[in-house]
Amino acid sequence: MAIETTLLLCKPDAVSRGLVGEIIARLERRGYLIAAMKLVQLSGDKAREHYAEHKDRPFFGDLVSFITSAPLVALAVEGENAIDGCRQLIGATNPLTAAPGTIRADLAQTIGRNLVHGSDSKASAERELKIFFTEGEFVSRKHDLERWIKE
Repeated sequence: MAIETTLLLCKPDAVSRGLVGEIIARLERRGYLIAAMKLVQLSGDKAREHYAEHKDRPFFGDLVSFITSAPLVALAVEGENAIDGCRQLIGATNPLTAAPGTIRADLAQTIGRNLVHGSDSKASAERELKIFFTEGEFVSRKHDLERWIKE
């Protein structure tokens, strides 16, 4: 059993459209637990740090501009194989090609307004979680997961 913690962001479009509760409900129905959560207005510096791997891409400025345009909700999500599982639940980057039943296919409108971000690897999750949360902000629920998985 590989219990992991990953970062999921409900981007400004999810917050402004009132979809944060729906996104969290989908995570919880899948069996994931929220270990930390906060509503934040991201600074330009934090946004550039978060999207650092895209800094040389032509869309980098648009990413930073959008993610800092309004509040977002940052979530630390725990669960068995949470990184890949959350990515599957989120769906492909482009909502038009995302699998039916995923968050992006069901709720997102365009590739630039695709509601959510999820860490794509263990290394990314570790790096990204540190951008949004301090160690003291986590409430580990791994014991709940372990008990739930055994039942």
